[in-house]
Parts: sequence; C-alpha cells; structure tokens
Amino acid sequence: MGYLANRQRLIAENVANSDTPGFAPRDLKPFTVSNKSQTAAGAQGTSAIPSIGGPSPGLAPSGGMAMTQSGHMDVPNGKGPSYKTTGSPDSEMTIDRNGVVLEDQMIKLTDTRMDYDAAISFYQASLGMLKTAIKKPGS
Repeated sequence: MGYLANRQRLIAENVANSDTPGFAPRDLKPFTVSNKSQTAAGAQGTSAIPSIGGPSPGLAPSGGMAMTQSGHMDVPNGKGPSYKTTGSPDSEMTIDRNGVVLEDQMIKLTDTRMDYDAAISFYQASLGMLKTAIKKPGS
C-alpha cells in the first residue's frame, strides 16, 4: 500500500507539472516482492521517493520506523522502504518539451486507485477471518 500511495503522489506531481516546459513525467518501477526487498536494502539507486505521511504509531521520534519487538525486521537508516523512479516516456511531447499526457496519467491514477482498493479489500477480509478465528465457540 505504501508503494501505491507513493505512486499516486508521483502521478499527481506529473499532472501538476503538465504545463511546465521541459518536464518529463516519472513513474515508479513496478512493484514485486524481490523489488521490495532490494529497495529496502537501498540497492535501487539514489532517485528514491521517501514514504509519505506524517508520524504514526510505531515510528521513532525522528520519523523513522522503531523496532519495538525483537521479531521486527531491521530497516536500514530507520526509514521505511523507498522506491526507484523511472522515466515514463509518453508517446507525445509538446513544443515546449513537456512529455506529460494527461490521459495517460489519469489511466495510471485509476489503475493505482483500483489496486489500492483491492489491497484494502484483502486486508479487511483477512481481518474478518482473524476475528472469526478468535471468537469463542458458540458465540
């Protein structure tokens, strides 16, 4: 879900800069489990987008993640995963060298929103199964 939130933010930046001369749209590298483990280790390069959002439970005072139990995974630099951006060359470019195609960005935004909704739906279903599993028999 963090990947999808960051992708949505990046698409919003592309749309906001659709009139900026020379602006090239960017997108995030497609998310995979192996891709996520590499990004958490910092192996994806330097053009990373930090996690968005303010402090939340479980974050260290500096805004990074805090290990509150021995079973937590260690995250380098105390920050959450970051994702590598890629150039997103669209098929059209305006005279002022702006490469943002609003229709393409809206399609990406819709796809991202549908993926986010699916992730939320899976999360809620798994919570429902856990609640069912912990109920007392006969209640």
